[in-house]
Amino acid sequence: MSVGSGGHEPRAVQRALAMLEAVATLGAGASARDIATLTGTPPATAYRLLNLLVADGYLVRVEDLSGFALGCRIRELASAAPDPLQDVDSGPVVEELRSRTRYGIYLASYSGGRVHLVDRDPDHELPGESTWTTHLHASAIGKLLLAQRPELIGAGRLRRVTERTKIEPSELMAELRGVQDSDAAYEVDESRIGRTALAVPVRSSDGRLTGALTATGRTGRLDVNDSAVWELLRSYASLLRESRAVL
Repeated sequence: MSVGSGGHEPRAVQRALAMLEAVATLGAGASARDIATLTGTPPATAYRLLNLLVADGYLVRVEDLSGFALGCRIRELASAAPDPLQDVDSGPVVEELRSRTRYGIYLASYSGGRVHLVDRDPDHELPGESTWTTHLHASAIGKLLLAQRPELIGAGRLRRVTERTKIEPSELMAELRGVQDSDAAYEVDESRIGRTALAVPVRSSDGRLTGALTATGRTGRLDVNDSAVWELLRSYASLLRESRAVL
């Protein structure tokens, strides 16, 4: 990637990497102005670097040209990183859990500090899947990750995905402290109106957070206070940890 000349290459590379991190934090559709503000980059420099990143495939412009999203080169790099949940035989455990509940069951991985859905429920549609993987503050699986890695929240203003999304820093941090205490997270109409989700962590044999097991359902049908659902999720997350599914 040609990002500068003379003695300025290291600084330009640092800024380019900061731009990529900003787009990952802000999500698809991040504007050049928001990216420049988040990274503390002069607007003219930001526009130049963004255009270079687009030209090299690290970023793409969204359909209406109003902003940017991560490009295929970033996805290629992400797919090359080892994922402790990607190549494991978690299927039988997750399928057994699905047979015991009427809600949608999904398994997510946190490889590379990002959310990747590695086992989707074939019988339950998941509208707005990208919101789960992009706007972590609005989803149960995202909150589990943010509770451990709050630096992923970033310094920019959070997007209000729905009117129920928590975007005030003090309110969000208070909830994340609760997630740490309970070792569980939930969302109600925060990533999509009409959707509730409960999530518990999936850990490796040495206790590292590697992903999340989540149940989804219509708001009003899935109750965040349903102890039976929580117990099922925790027991099957434990099975994933105890089996060779999480190495």
